[in-house]
Amino acid sequence: MGKKRIIRKSGGTVDAGLKSRSLARGIRKNVGSATLYVQATFNNTKAVLTDQGGNAIAWSSSGSLGFAGAKKGTPFAAAKVGELIGDKAIQAGVAEAAVVIRGIGAGREAAVRAFSGKGITITRIADETPVPHNGVRPPRARRI
Repeated sequence: MGKKRIIRKSGGTVDAGLKSRSLARGIRKNVGSATLYVQATFNNTKAVLTDQGGNAIAWSSSGSLGFAGAKKGTPFAAAKVGELIGDKAIQAGVAEAAVVIRGIGAGREAAVRAFSGKGITITRIADETPVPHNGVRPPRARRI
């Protein structure tokens, strides 16, 4: 009747191997001030740390930390992303950072709080959530 499939559901914890592997790759740049971009959607939370020129120093997301399915969009997963980016920022020598938030997901605030909890001074928080001016064209009227 085929192979039996075993589905293992994680209890909402970070995969320790994925976290340690992402921290093991050392960051060569020494940056004093940086910009943190947080994209919080309903399904995932992504964070990118860049220098003043816009070059990416480090990135992380809920999915890359081992969260799967609906757990990726939770504030807990976003907080873990913020903590990991904070650790990477400390490795890169970041002392202060500006934060740019995009999206309306549940992890907006949690990621920023976890990032600032690592001891990095936040100089500015900007919300650049894209808002449509008029949206897309509505569908045509149905003819029955």
